[in-house]
Amino acid sequence: MTLAYFGIESSGLNLVVDLLSLFVAVLYLSLIYWTYADARRRILDPMLVGCATAASLFPFVGTIVYMILRPPEYLEDVRERDLEMQAAEARLHELDHGLCPHCDYRVERDFIRCPSCLRKLKERCVSCSRPLEQAWTICPYCETEVAGATAAARRTRRRRASTESDLTDPDRSFASEEDAAGEETAALGPRGTGRASRPGGRPRPIS
Repeated sequence: MTLAYFGIESSGLNLVVDLLSLFVAVLYLSLIYWTYADARRRILDPMLVGCATAASLFPFVGTIVYMILRPPEYLEDVRERDLEMQAAEARLHELDHGLCPHCDYRVERDFIRCPSCLRKLKERCVSCSRPLEQAWTICPYCETEVAGATAAARRTRRRRASTESDLTDPDRSFASEEDAAGEETAALGPRGTGRASRPGGRPRPIS
């Protein structure tokens, strides 16, 4: 004997109704578990997690209400955002502050002297009196050239150009070395004889 649902005595229809009832029951239990798991990932207070789970016991309605009122972000996302903000603030703080190279005291970027060891950290621009970095060849505020830095930069460029020319033309560098050696030999005189040449060409005895 098969049970008749809604006055229907067909075994096929009764099987369909049984399967639908089982599906609804499984869906109901799944929504309760999903509400509990999702609330734990979004809510920090255990009391509110319990209230959300209890509300989901009302078939389907409680879960729908929870989905409307739940927090929009996961707790992990909130923690990651806080960590990123802290890291960004730390980077900005490091850009605004530094350490004195002489005593490791904390100094700001626009300090001219260290307030701890009184060592000079930067030079002032001769035009606008702004603090300048050592590597700057021009003041970025008033476009005034830095005298010492400009001369050093020119010497560096000349040294670099001479090095590149020696690398590209090794015969030229070898000839320049021979010329320098010849000049040094002529200035010192012949070695091993113990005499230096006179202007007239005769060797001059050493007294």
